[in-house]
Amino acid sequence: MQAEEKMYRQYAEYVFKYLLSLTGSRDMAEEITQETFYQAVKSIHKFDGSCKLSTWLCAIAKNQLAAYRRKNPETASLESPESLSLAAESSEEIALRNRERTLLYKRLHACPEPYRELLYLRLFSDLSFREIGDIMGKSESWARVTFYRWKEMLKKEMEKDG
Repeated sequence: MQAEEKMYRQYAEYVFKYLLSLTGSRDMAEEITQETFYQAVKSIHKFDGSCKLSTWLCAIAKNQLAAYRRKNPETASLESPESLSLAAESSEEIALRNRERTLLYKRLHACPEPYRELLYLRLFSDLSFREIGDIMGKSESWARVTFYRWKEMLKKEMEKDG
């Protein structure tokens, strides 16, 4: 097995999950994952080993996503990663859920980087705190503590808005 194929087999799902958490779109995440590995193979000679290969690949993925969004500005808005089943809900329940979700997204959007990225990775993907720490160049403990502190702050703010 060639080194490129081995790299793809080992990290493709990881990169895909990362992109899915940033885009909320399986199709876009798949497309950019492919482009990420194409670019990684082209520039593998630039990988100096100063970081984990997964971190390097996620940096390429983030750059590819930015390039994709520049070329396709209509995709730049955040798509909701989850789909809701609204069939059995009343209009009041739907309105309340939408209001709460809108407030949550506003608070997420207002968070400064790198916290916003951590929150999106945790809330909208299947990434563990260890994986998030690797992607962001931080420790697993940093990811856990930062997420916990934000969650506690959010609870207090939501109670105030009650």
